[in-house]
Amino acid sequence: MAPAATAAAPRLLRAALLLLLLVAAGRRAAGAPVVNELRCQCLQTLQGIHLKNIQSVKVTTPGPHCDQTEVIASLKTGQEVCLNPTAPVVKKIIDKMLNKASAN
Repeated sequence: MAPAATAAAPRLLRAALLLLLLVAAGRRAAGAPVVNELRCQCLQTLQGIHLKNIQSVKVTTPGPHCDQTEVIASLKTGQEVCLNPTAPVVKKIIDKMLNKASAN
């Protein structure tokens, strides 16, 4: 082999090993769960909304992502709105939705 080819061989080997390490690390990370949001989703809340406009309600308990209980209503129009979980009207809506779900 020529001297220039022998000098390039260690660089090529290092580059190949680095590429192999990057590919292996990327494959391991691909199976890890992905967290959608690491913050509260509801920045503003409504005090209530008419029950006939609501398709479903999702209640998110406090956790590492947010220290507040969040109530997210999916409307029949396709929009999502945040409701104030401490509002009396919202508490009634949640009770009605839970009773409706348990009746089915």
